[in-house]
Amino acid sequence: MKNILITGGAGFIGSHICLALLEEDYNIYIIDNFLNSSKKVFDSIKKIIKRKANFDHNRLNIFDGDIRDEIFLNKVFEEASKNGNPIDGVIHCAGLKAVKESIYNPLSYWDTNVNGSINLLKVMNKNQCRTILFSSSATVYGKSNKIPFNENSSLNPLNPYGETKLTVERILENLFESLIEKWQVGYLRYFNPIGAHNSGLIGETSYSDPQNIFPLICQVAAGLRDKIYIYGNDWPTKDGTCHRDYIHIMDLSVAHKKALDYLFESTSSKLILNVGTGKSKSVLDLINIFEKVNKIKVNYEFADRRDGDIALSISDTNKILKTLDWKPKKTVEDMCKDGWRWQLNNSKK
Repeated sequence: MKNILITGGAGFIGSHICLALLEEDYNIYIIDNFLNSSKKVFDSIKKIIKRKANFDHNRLNIFDGDIRDEIFLNKVFEEASKNGNPIDGVIHCAGLKAVKESIYNPLSYWDTNVNGSINLLKVMNKNQCRTILFSSSATVYGKSNKIPFNENSSLNPLNPYGETKLTVERILENLFESLIEKWQVGYLRYFNPIGAHNSGLIGETSYSDPQNIFPLICQVAAGLRDKIYIYGNDWPTKDGTCHRDYIHIMDLSVAHKKALDYLFESTSSKLILNVGTGKSKSVLDLINIFEKVNKIKVNYEFADRRDGDIALSISDTNKILKTLDWKPKKTVEDMCKDGWRWQLNNSKK
């Protein structure tokens, strides 16, 4: 049984990965500073697992701290070893993630996303843990590429958030090429994960203003906001709004499990994969589908384009299909139904 550390494990992506790995009998360590998340998510995860089998609470260990704190990180690794379950690998999800915010506050993004990652890697190396799967982003591609983006497309991020993701990728590349230690490194370039677990017990919670469109759609539908702003109706697309490759959060979580297994099965490997569906929907498409499947109205208003946005972002999924034998199973309709179910449950709390 492998022991896995998930940084940012209480967040939207990290919590769903945590659930997916617990269901596959991994032991999980969580690091999170809980500035934009809550420990309550783990109560919900335990409820989901208990529906299928008895849950051993010793398999989930939660630590409150920051990846920029090297002393704290080292204590987590030391405690795991002391308890006889040394950490075998890391899924690194922790970091700041809002494109717009990164433009106005770049130093925070470089400090958390890059310096925090360097701290983590130093502590991993010190503790002989050299398997890491990094949450990267399709923002590393920018806009100067042919669509769809494949893993060999040119890398030209348009904002500090994307720059920090690309920088960590390059650090991992350097580690992999190091002649001193053998590392297994992987980075998954996410496109646009949305939705929620189909139980409605865990989903995307933001303790600040959401920057992504899907939680905003849910909040408008729930009456928590008057309307959603669509940034630009003059993009070179069929309806003038941006196109994105939306992927269900549970499909993304399964991809992590398969990628992690791939790294563990290799003595020295580097894995670079897009994680998307290879299909796109416009912002208006997404709103219309949400309204149709959930039978509810979502008010919106057009606004000026945002800095750092691009018209089209679509993944080429050939490599992940061949390498991991993985393909997404859920539709945009599933994403909209599951995300709305989560919002309804969450609005009652």
